[in-house]
Amino acid sequence: MAEEISNKQNERFKPKKRKTTEPAPIGKKRPYDIELEQAVLGALMLEKNSLNEVIELLKPESFDLEAHQKIYNAILTLFSKSEPIDLLTVTNQLRSTGELEMAKGAFYITQLTQRVNSAANIEYHARLLLQYAIKRELISISNEVQKEAYEETTDVFYLLDKMEQALFEVSELNIRKNYAGMNSIMSEAIQELESMRDQDDGLTGVPSGFSSLDRVTSGWQKSDLVILAARPGMGKTAFVLSTLRNAAVEFNRPVVIFSLEMSSVQLVKRLISAEAELSSEKLKTGKLTDFEWKKLIDKTSKLSEAPLFIDDTPALTVLELRAKCRRLKAQHDIQMIVIDYLQLMSGDSGKSGNREQEIAMISRSLKQLAKELNVPVIALSQLSRAVETRGGDKRPQLSDLRESGSIEQDADMVIFLYRPEYYGITEDEEGNSVTGMGEVMFAKNRHGSITSVYLKFIGQYTKFTDWETDGFIGDEFNAGISAADYANEFDTQNTITLKSKINQNKDDQQPGSASNSFPDDPPF
Repeated sequence: MAEEISNKQNERFKPKKRKTTEPAPIGKKRPYDIELEQAVLGALMLEKNSLNEVIELLKPESFDLEAHQKIYNAILTLFSKSEPIDLLTVTNQLRSTGELEMAKGAFYITQLTQRVNSAANIEYHARLLLQYAIKRELISISNEVQKEAYEETTDVFYLLDKMEQALFEVSELNIRKNYAGMNSIMSEAIQELESMRDQDDGLTGVPSGFSSLDRVTSGWQKSDLVILAARPGMGKTAFVLSTLRNAAVEFNRPVVIFSLEMSSVQLVKRLISAEAELSSEKLKTGKLTDFEWKKLIDKTSKLSEAPLFIDDTPALTVLELRAKCRRLKAQHDIQMIVIDYLQLMSGDSGKSGNREQEIAMISRSLKQLAKELNVPVIALSQLSRAVETRGGDKRPQLSDLRESGSIEQDADMVIFLYRPEYYGITEDEEGNSVTGMGEVMFAKNRHGSITSVYLKFIGQYTKFTDWETDGFIGDEFNAGISAADYANEFDTQNTITLKSKINQNKDDQQPGSASNSFPDDPPF
């Protein structure tokens, strides 16, 4: 029964085929103009090149009268066969398909050419027809939404999503982007290159705030789906909170995190711990000294003003996520979306299938969302227990992604977070300390190389920092740097970029060192 309802719901809201049949409310006139439709069709049959000016604007459904739809469709058919378009050819085309009578006959078609003297104003007339057509589409959508809203079996969130989708399709189908010549495109490209030249930091996306990471990614790129995967306890949430904080506080980029695992208050406490550099254990009890309270208030003032949004709705569905993100994009122009984490999301209600198929649908939806809103989407993901049973240093592999291989397929970038200290590994094979080292492993990167970069993990503050410095960028952190100096830091730091160690044998792996001395030649 659920599958039958779902199939029926999938047939709703198709603007291309929608036609309003309901009568207009009393005192209201249905949005159409028969004389205008006649004038456009007459002009199309008077001058052979007039169709070129309106073919991207009008489709058969743009005409309200069915007879006019048939005539315009015959004109399009002749155009597709490169045949001349005039009174006689259109009449013969309708006769050959048996639709001449449905188009009111040959005499009516002859009368159409007498409505206008030329096709001089045909584009203006076509745009007026387009406006009427859009109004009829909106009326049809409203009627269908009203009808479905009265049904007790209707899933309200599914209805909301489909309504938004239908409105988006009306805009996409009727308001098309026109072509542009090389002159204007070249000018736009040059302007973009000049603006990039003026950016000393070399960033083209949303900055993570970690110079070594941004050196590889040039920032989180628009329309990308980034999968950040690790075993529990590796610090996935701490990592994304660090990059969200940097983007929002230091670069004033509006960002949002959807937390399905932790509450918004818990996340904010983590941010406070990292920002004020106060132990998370102390924040749990609230037993702070007067100096620590003052430090907390002083250091978190910028954080309270940051354009960082948190949504902790449990069991979030794909439909709810899309609706929330569309509103956030419209209201706050969000530039990055984080989901923590993917396996806690639910698919569309009413859809059947196993969990692997559901995860595949969710990952595809996240990629579609990234493209629709043109923002990077970072989704956290758990790794399977196969990592724990593996010998050696237990480095993750792409095959460790849980529940669906489609996650790897849909993602533009797959990143693993690995801390050898988590597995009790405190030294590498050469005896160098790896305490506090966090390795960001690029297992898949459509826009760049497969490399690894290294960060420092400070457990008591649950935050990550650049390997070369002992704090976040920003004056409020000890030994930090300001956002204005980030460009110089980005260009001059000795980023540690190695060939990926994923899927290598244990004998080939050389874990790095994370000693507090930060030597000039890192022992990796």
